Amino acid sequence: MEAPNQTRVTEFVFLGLTDNLVLGTLLFVAFSLAYVLTLLGNTLIIVTTALTRRLHTPMYFFLSNLSFIDTCHSSVTVPKMLEGLLRERKTISFDDCIAQLFFLHLFACAEILLLTVMAYDRYVAICAPLRYPNVMSIRVCVQLVLALWWGGTVHSLVQTLLTIRLPYCGPNVIDSYFCDVPPVIKLACTDTYLTGVLIVSNSGTISLTCFLALVTSYTIILVSLRKQSAEGRRKALSTCSAHFMVVAFFFGPCIFIYTRPDTSFSIDKVVSVFYTVVTPLLNPLIYTLRNEEVKSAIKHLRQKQVFS
Repeated sequence: MEAPNQTRVTEFVFLGLTDNLVLGTLLFVAFSLAYVLTLLGNTLIIVTTALTRRLHTPMYFFLSNLSFIDTCHSSVTVPKMLEGLLRERKTISFDDCIAQLFFLHLFACAEILLLTVMAYDRYVAICAPLRYPNVMSIRVCVQLVLALWWGGTVHSLVQTLLTIRLPYCGPNVIDSYFCDVPPVIKLACTDTYLTGVLIVSNSGTISLTCFLALVTSYTIILVSLRKQSAEGRRKALSTCSAHFMVVAFFFGPCIFIYTRPDTSFSIDKVVSVFYTVVTPLLNPLIYTLRNEEVKSAIKHLRQKQVFS
């Protein structure tokens, strides 16, 4: 219970990525470019999918949702990080910190669940192609997307409620460049071991369970490819390899950070940069550079615009 003479923290101070102004300026330029490319790349996928009739399939419906989530996920942390790179004192109010934490986990969990759904979509398409139109109907796809948003919201509420119920009355320096559960609860004026275990159980279980489901799905797909024609194997491997690259880039950092209670390493900031800045940028690159249908659709739209 919080003591009567304790004052609640009203703001947090980030240590950020660096205190060196020159290095901070270089990082600002690099991450600003990455953020702009992330916005442009993911918006391009969303627009291309919406305007190209032959891309109105479950796989590209989920891909456009992934691009939307990546845009939101990156926008939760990157703008504040860019601001901090140019400031000597990097602060965020308590309420803004909690809001950032909530939306960070909302979009991260939604992406984890969406990647799992995309793996299931590929499993049905490759292993049960005759049943695919019925199993992955428009109604089912919409229901799956609504379910993953519901799951992300519940997960984020749990993480946020476990965080804000703790008393914050003393230290307010966060060794990071954004608000996340592990570094924030370390500042609580009480023992947080049990809270840390509950938080890790929630985040770790989701990450590991979905990752194992993904690995199982892709293993079954790879085994089933032996029965496919050479052209079928080529298309399936091209699609699935792109999906698995995204899975590895996103799940690796998540599992590394959220499956260990009350432990931090010096490399945590680098890992965090990877899944908040790099992964949202890589997703559109992976899906456009390795996907002939998307590249063809973008080229067609560009030619159509020129002719019009």
